[in-house]
Amino acid sequence: MKSLGVHLQYSFDPSAQQGAQVRNPLFDLLWAVRENGSIQHAAKALGLSYRHVWGSLKQWQEVLGEPLVSWSQGQPARLTPFAERLVWAETRARTRLTPHIEALRVELERALAEARDGDQHVLTIYASHDLALPALRELASRQQRLHVELRFAGSVDALRALAEGRCRIAGFHVPPLPDSPKLFAQALKPLLKPGQHKLIGFSRRAQGLMVAPGNPLSLRTLADVVRTGARFVQRQTGSGTRLLTDHLLQDAGLPADALNRHELAAEDSHIAVAAAIASGLGDVGMGIQAAAQSFGLAFVPMANEDYFLVGLKDALDHPAVLKLRAVLGSTDWQQTLAAVPGYEPPAIGAAGEVLSLTKALPWWHFKQAKASVAPLGLLPTG
Repeated sequence: MKSLGVHLQYSFDPSAQQGAQVRNPLFDLLWAVRENGSIQHAAKALGLSYRHVWGSLKQWQEVLGEPLVSWSQGQPARLTPFAERLVWAETRARTRLTPHIEALRVELERALAEARDGDQHVLTIYASHDLALPALRELASRQQRLHVELRFAGSVDALRALAEGRCRIAGFHVPPLPDSPKLFAQALKPLLKPGQHKLIGFSRRAQGLMVAPGNPLSLRTLADVVRTGARFVQRQTGSGTRLLTDHLLQDAGLPADALNRHELAAEDSHIAVAAAIASGLGDVGMGIQAAAQSFGLAFVPMANEDYFLVGLKDALDHPAVLKLRAVLGSTDWQQTLAAVPGYEPPAIGAAGEVLSLTKALPWWHFKQAKASVAPLGLLPTG
């Protein structure tokens, strides 16, 4: 077997990149063949000639030393088992690293922006993984010449970065918690102080179970996941989604270790969980609707949650934060948010509006519920 190395590179381009995609022509070819069932149809989908696609596949087979496509007369072209393993391994690796790739790209864009215009405002945001935030970053650059240095981390880690002065704004998410806020309060209250910190409205989004197309295991609740022994792809400790999962287990009267998740590595983003499920490594995981849709997965809504940005009170008057709030309050942002599956405007206040902790998080001064706990922020699952 040939010994092969991987070489990464980047380029400067007049058009802005959306998200953190790292493209390679080999995988574009393989996905096109997989989705279209023939080299001819794959070539058409890619806007290339049959001769070009066929020649490229032969060249890649020589480089890799393995056959990539198999077919027989009258039968659709199929990826070989090696090629199937390759495309899914590459997809999982790329999606798992997406937050880090995005951080690298932002650092390079910041360096370029500072070299070209030293007066451009820069705002560092540590935030729980979210698929709408990169769109906000692009809009802020176009509207306000504001460079948002976006770094994804779990909700707890993002708030810790704010407390340690590593960012001016942080992002976290939490479901409505009128009756049973214990888990979220234990994790978040030490990092947020009423009067000292102020929230900024961002969005409301749907979280739920991401499952294979058609939901073959008929999973509707976490109790179903436990009952069937489905392989659960978990998020990393300290993430808001991990907190939400543990919260929903507690509400259902299930132990924290009830899910079959111990043999699968924890993932640090919604799209990494979706990629693991789409590749067959897991059967189900918690995530946002937009991530499920990006991998063609079915989505079972479980809870609506509020996503907030937060900063110190005296940071609200900083020019970069004022620009950010102006973008959030714009019609362009409302239209952008409406285009992301499962997202809607904030349920508390408006996007860009400053909110107090006690107003936006009524569970802040919580008391132990005396009655049985009702499901919180649940959406219909039918």
